[in-house]
Amino acid sequence: MTVDSASARRIERAGETLSRVRDEVGRAVVGQKAMVDRLLIGLLTGGHVLLEGVPGLAKTLAVSSLAKTLSLKFRRIQFTPDLLPADLTGTLIYNPKEGTFSAKKGPLFSNIVLADEVNRAPAKVQSALLEAMQEKQVTLGDDTHPLDEPFLVLATQNPIEQEGTYPLPEAQSDRFMLKVKVGYPERAEEKEILRRAGLGSMPELKSQATREQVLESRAALSAVYVDDKIQEYVLDLVTATRRPKDFGLPLDHLVSYGASPRATLFLVRGAQGFALIRGRPYVLPDDVKAVALDVLRHRIQVSYEAEAEGVDGEEVARRILEQVRVP
Repeated sequence: MTVDSASARRIERAGETLSRVRDEVGRAVVGQKAMVDRLLIGLLTGGHVLLEGVPGLAKTLAVSSLAKTLSLKFRRIQFTPDLLPADLTGTLIYNPKEGTFSAKKGPLFSNIVLADEVNRAPAKVQSALLEAMQEKQVTLGDDTHPLDEPFLVLATQNPIEQEGTYPLPEAQSDRFMLKVKVGYPERAEEKEILRRAGLGSMPELKSQATREQVLESRAALSAVYVDDKIQEYVLDLVTATRRPKDFGLPLDHLVSYGASPRATLFLVRGAQGFALIRGRPYVLPDDVKAVALDVLRHRIQVSYEAEAEGVDGEEVARRILEQVRVP
């Protein structure tokens, strides 16, 4: 393990900053610590996050609370079937006196964008969002406008209601670094929610990190050490999604397409982010396992036979994690 003292101090400072942010978000959001950690990993790595869960699980609250604690520009876009690309990107306004056009920038020109119920928007809107996510830029007329860093799209979707929705195509869902399944709170957590609801008002969150501190924490990410054995483990996991038979896994009939090299990169960066949140200067196999399902569940395309058996990409990834040897 080779981490110099200067890098170790940067990682320690980043860990302290992120710890303050987590604690402050926890004042507004009860439980859901795993979801908050994944949002922070997205912020650190520049990878976008898709949150999937039934209504009422504090997805929107967690995103808005995170933005408040970071002193970053935040916009929420409620996706609907009648949304137009210009509602996201902005448009050109004509000035008749001067005979010129000027750009009126839309809500995508923010640091954190909450795309609420992203699967309710038609294909043209989704493609406009895709350019911003992938290229970190927006095209208005003939001009291309770069987006400010950090830029992060945090999207939500409801898995139980499909009427009036436009399911994200594989090419677009693959642009999300993490797909996070948000579950119900524990009984004790729900009791705490009940107690807090009686207070009548939400706590006023205070900023715990500036934009400069966020960018500094991002810069510290690359200093988190990834051993060669960890890299080999990541490669084994991703290869097993494509050729499970090579690892003694009887899953060939369940998988149509495995994960792409993008999954390999995101697994390593996600593990680095998980370690950094804990102020640790090196990656453990458990860090990889912690983010693996979120990285892989939407990148493994299962066969019709798997669908008939009720097996999805997440279940395939779970079986691979159980069987592939840990270093």
